[in-house]
Amino acid sequence: MPFLPTISTLFIIISAVLVAVGWRFIMKGKAKAHKKTMISAAISALLFFIIYVSRTVFLGNTSFGGPEELEIYYTIFLVFHITLATTGAIFGVVTITLALKRKIRIHRKIGPVTAIIWFFSAITGVMVYLFLYVFFDSGQTTSMINAIFGG
Repeated sequence: MPFLPTISTLFIIISAVLVAVGWRFIMKGKAKAHKKTMISAAISALLFFIIYVSRTVFLGNTSFGGPEELEIYYTIFLVFHITLATTGAIFGVVTITLALKRKIRIHRKIGPVTAIIWFFSAITGVMVYLFLYVFFDSGQTTSMINAIFGG
């Protein structure tokens, strides 16, 4: 298994699990545990993002290596995942910002929406990983730097 994609995917799984645990804490009225857990979830998501961006810039993205007749379905699924992940990240930043600014009323309203988007983003992210590295042979990898500057 490829090291960096595996590690980054693990960070997303950890983040989603921590969001679920944090949600449970707040449902039980444990606000301090909720805050600590959600901050840990955010840190885990940030570590994913740092690894993902670094890998994309320096090593590149891996293309779909499965059967050509499945590539369109993979691409549609990937676009769906990217849309969820981007939306989840934006909602995540907004939700955390609201909590840190103590705007709890609106935080309570969008927090569950953010969590659900994040869960689906994590699940689809794991599926993308499985499609690229487990179910099929990996496709080609080209770094952004090589794509831009040649080499």
